[in-house]
Amino acid sequence: MGVAGSGKTTIGRGLATELGWTYFEADDFHPAANRNKMTRGIPLDDADRAPWLAAIRAQIDNCTATGRSAVFTCSALKDKYRQVLMNGTDAVTLVYLAGDLATIQARVDQRQGHYMKAGMVQSQFDALEIPAQALTLDTRQTPAALLAEIRRSMGV
Repeated sequence: MGVAGSGKTTIGRGLATELGWTYFEADDFHPAANRNKMTRGIPLDDADRAPWLAAIRAQIDNCTATGRSAVFTCSALKDKYRQVLMNGTDAVTLVYLAGDLATIQARVDQRQGHYMKAGMVQSQFDALEIPAQALTLDTRQTPAALLAEIRRSMGV
């Protein structure tokens, strides 16, 4: 989890590849209306996020029920969003990719073709509630270092 530009996709895909697990990108669960809103530079509200979070949670539950390990990336900026995704299951390990505004803004400014617009970065930091119970990693580390720390922490 983390704000846009924190490296969730890079680290998530890398971890899934290293472990041979399925990878799920939260952005793929957004309905078209959410994507259209973000493309126009309009931040999502909680009503927009509700079906998105429910769809991700349904996939988490499906993986758990079928005994499949998977890596999910999701901004999950607020505690109430993380509650939807994780409440009632201890099968999820939360990793928070923490970064500062300047680093994240520079990364997002370099993106091309992504619906998350650079002007929306501040809104992500404004919404962010830092998780109390998470493996917190500095996103300025190299992907290799981040992956190694996640694997060490998880014992995999």
